[in-house]
Amino acid sequence: MKNYVQPGNTITLSAPYSVASGDGLLVGAIFGVASGAAALGEPVEAALVGVFDLTKVGSQAWTAGAKVYWDNTNKRCTTVATDNTAVGVAVEAVASGASDTIGRVRLNASF
Repeated sequence: MKNYVQPGNTITLSAPYSVASGDGLLVGAIFGVASGAAALGEPVEAALVGVFDLTKVGSQAWTAGAKVYWDNTNKRCTTVATDNTAVGVAVEAVASGASDTIGRVRLNASF
């Protein structure tokens, strides 16, 4: 197929803000996880599919299968849809303690 470009599991984006390896980033409607560090405006490889441990809102319980959204203001995942971008689903439950700030998320590559 002469118009095929790439699988699209990882793409190069212009960093919308400074990111470290493993940070979530949102460019328009594209959410990905940075594979390396990049300053604002620099190119960064972003994974669009897979399961990742991502920063989440502390004191927020998650259940397996819960829809997960990206809070771009606070640069973390949440289960609150309002004013946030859908990015995937939780693959395991997370407690609601203030120190429970990491959640395991399967990214939904259609966004």
